Amino acid sequence: PWEDALMKVKAAKIKRRVKVLDICTGLGYTAITSIRRGASNVLTIEKDENVLRIASYNPWSRKLEDERIKIILGDAVQVIKELESESFERIIHDPPRFALAGELYSGEFYRELYRVLKRNGILYHYTGQPGIRRGASIIQGIARRSREAGFNLTINRSVLGIIAFKD
Repeated sequence: PWEDALMKVKAAKIKRRVKVLDICTGLGYTAITSIRRGASNVLTIEKDENVLRIASYNPWSRKLEDERIKIILGDAVQVIKELESESFERIIHDPPRFALAGELYSGEFYRELYRVLKRNGILYHYTGQPGIRRGASIIQGIARRSREAGFNLTINRSVLGIIAFKD
C-alpha cells in the first residue's frame, strides 16, 4: 500500500509547503505519504466511519493523528461544497469503483474539484485498471467530464490515472 500511495503522491507532484485535499481517506496512506513528502497540511475526507475505525487500529495508520492531517467524516459530495474556493494546490481523488460511488465521478463533482483547486494546481484522479470492455469508456467519461469542468489533462496509464491541471 505504501508503494501505491507514493505513486499517487508523486503523480500529484506533492512537494514542500503545498496544501492537499485527499478525497476518500481509506487507511490514510496517501495523506500520510503527502505529509512525508513535505505537504504543509492535508484535509482528507472519508464517508465510511467503519474504514476510519479500522484505520484507528492499524499501526501503519497511526500517523493520521499528525496535527497536519485533518480528517472529515462525511460525504465528499457535500463536504466539498463547504470548502473555500481555490484553497488547495493539490488534490488526490481516489474514489471507489464507479458502480459503488458514481456521484464522485459526476460533472458536478469535477466542477467542485476545479473550484477548490488553486490556479496552477494539480489534480491526480486514480482510475485503476477498469475492465477491458468498460474501462476505456469509464476513463474517457472521466476525461470528458473533467475537461468540461475546466481542467486540462493527460491520461497517464503508468500511474493508473488522470493528471489534470488548472491554468
